[in-house]
Amino acid sequence: MLNIDLHCHSDVSDGLLPPAEVVARAAANGVDVLALTDHDDVGGIEAARSAAAAAGIALVAGVEISVSWGGQTVHVVGLRVDPRSAALAAGLQEIRRGRIERARRMSDDLARAGIRGAYEGAYGYAANKQMIGRTHFARWLVAAGHAPDVRAAFRRFLTRGNPGYVEHQWTTLENAVGWIRASGGSAVLAHPGRYPFNARELHLLLDAFRALGGIGIEVVTGGHHPSEYGKYADLARAFGLRASRGADFHAPGEGVDIGRLPHLPHYCVPIWQGWPELDALLSSSLA
Repeated sequence: MLNIDLHCHSDVSDGLLPPAEVVARAAANGVDVLALTDHDDVGGIEAARSAAAAAGIALVAGVEISVSWGGQTVHVVGLRVDPRSAALAAGLQEIRRGRIERARRMSDDLARAGIRGAYEGAYGYAANKQMIGRTHFARWLVAAGHAPDVRAAFRRFLTRGNPGYVEHQWTTLENAVGWIRASGGSAVLAHPGRYPFNARELHLLLDAFRALGGIGIEVVTGGHHPSEYGKYADLARAFGLRASRGADFHAPGEGVDIGRLPHLPHYCVPIWQGWPELDALLSSSLA
């Protein structure tokens, strides 16, 4: 079976490695098909595409779009998007405008809790200065001695009810799915297990997502515990959605490594089924 990883980040958003190094790590880990899905930015796609061609792996152009739905932040992954799409570019630029303002409010909130200099510290960790986000703050909090690791930084800070968390209005679910579809891509609901929705709220989200033209849901992902894979595979089947797989890799030592997840449950319909660019890879793997 092909090793397909359809969710990872470079330093164009909140990953630690440049796009070419992400691709090199994926190739070293045996990945056959990789999607680069940076938050709200497609600026790393061309560098990743060149590196993937040199490494002999297939590169899928992707993006992860920040959405506000049901009072929470939800992420929608776009796969096989056209990075040159005017509709997608305009939408992503609109989202990025709000990131700096949010970062300053996060820093102010941390300062009220006695942690000063967070904005400048996080800014130093952001290779793409338009894309400063919570992960950059988390890395600075670790470096400054306020938390032992990135996961702990998120638990103690940066999440609802804790210092550093501020409410922010992202784009709508309708916009995100619409931009992805306008660019020729497929919309996938990212890591549904990470959202604090009860069963009814999650079903409402999946209904709305499907009605807008979303076609996939992440089943096997770094954001899910292995015990949850079956639950989200069953939801994919119940809602007629295709299943996706992706580590949500950000950096070595932070969460699941790229390409290191188990395969999808056998009864899932993979999001990549029928992709023409996979035909040659599938043929060679069966030869």
